[in-house]
Amino acid sequence: MPGPAPAGGPAPAGNPPSPGGAPATPATPATGAAGAVDPAARPVTFLFNGGPGAASAYLNIGAIGPWRLPLDGASVSSPPALVTNAETWLPFTDLVFVDPPGTGYSRVVGSGDARRQFWSVDGDAEGLAVFVRKWIEQNARQRSPKVLVGESYGGFRAPKLARALATREGVGVRGLVLVSPVLDFAALGQRRHDPQSWVRHLPSMAATVLEQRGAGTPQALAAAEEWAATDYLAALMRGERDAAAIERIVPRLAELTGLDPALVRQLAGRIDTATFQRELYRARGLVGSAYDATVTAFDPSPSAARSHFPDPVLDATKAPLTAAMTELYRGRLGWSHDQPYRLLNDEVNSNWNWGRGRSAPQVVDEVRAFLSGDRAARLLVVHGASDLVTPYFATKLILDQLPVYGAPERSALAVYRGGHMFYSLDDSRKAMRRDAETFFRAVLKGASGE
Repeated sequence: MPGPAPAGGPAPAGNPPSPGGAPATPATPATGAAGAVDPAARPVTFLFNGGPGAASAYLNIGAIGPWRLPLDGASVSSPPALVTNAETWLPFTDLVFVDPPGTGYSRVVGSGDARRQFWSVDGDAEGLAVFVRKWIEQNARQRSPKVLVGESYGGFRAPKLARALATREGVGVRGLVLVSPVLDFAALGQRRHDPQSWVRHLPSMAATVLEQRGAGTPQALAAAEEWAATDYLAALMRGERDAAAIERIVPRLAELTGLDPALVRQLAGRIDTATFQRELYRARGLVGSAYDATVTAFDPSPSAARSHFPDPVLDATKAPLTAAMTELYRGRLGWSHDQPYRLLNDEVNSNWNWGRGRSAPQVVDEVRAFLSGDRAARLLVVHGASDLVTPYFATKLILDQLPVYGAPERSALAVYRGGHMFYSLDDSRKAMRRDAETFFRAVLKGASGE
């Protein structure tokens, strides 16, 4: 295994109790490398994927754990052949991969009330906070710097979990790493009456086209961002009634999106992601993935006005990831279970309680509290440029509205080549690993009081 010799190696860990008292069935998986070092000098990191309803396999064997399933170019029938992960984070932190109740092999038992509590925005954070606190106590890691890593909805979960740990469980979190996160669900939709919603998605479309042209440089992407936030936004603010304003943006918008100017004009300069995924590749009978618009598959109905198709990334990786995790447990870890491994649980997702407030769920307030309330706290946000599900520019616009809170380097945003699971690309996974190692050095430096 890469990194320090593990004490016992990777192994399944415990299960979180319900906030209402009903237990969840085993098991929440963990990977640890607790060597013979002072706990204060060895961070411990808890990692979560999103959904809600996703197991942690994506971060585990996709990017950060000791073994990796190659995902670049994966298909439904790809063999689940794990390789040693040269980019594992184990050399600089212990890793605990957490499958929330209803995902992986974790199950909720007891009354329907327990399930409803777990499968909610606040209950999820509260229940996982109890699990994290108990894991820390049982493994005598109170003195270790704690870091939370969350991907997608996990990036929404992590700031809430950090607050729940601090306020309810007496556990301080030193660092947050948010991978392809959604910080405000209001920023994800594309609404014709909201000019900014089109601005937030355009740079990811531009990144897709630039990548295909072999011109995906930081400078080219920055130019697309600048135009989106200025000329494009100004024209959209004029509304669809201003034909001259629309006409002014058609040439540049068609260039950035790779779409026919006539279509751009017909849509009044408002390109939704579903249209982009199909129209960019229509002439070739292909469709692009929402999770990485540079990845394509054949359009099942290329001549139809509309087409419903499996996502070329999300649906293509479900089977190999699931098979690889079951093989990992039964083979390398020697732990078998007669229940199915649930990589993505639609029951969790469809029954999720988002709350009853009038505003869309957001964790920008929690991010503010995390950075403003602790001078030693660190934030690293990482995105893939061609991700249409959680567009990086939406996050950038939010982070740009936050104060500096002391040293500017306490908060960083990195954008890599690729999509939602950008770490499937070797160069992007390596870049994230380098940025993470720098981040953890800063976390340790803060923990030592330097």
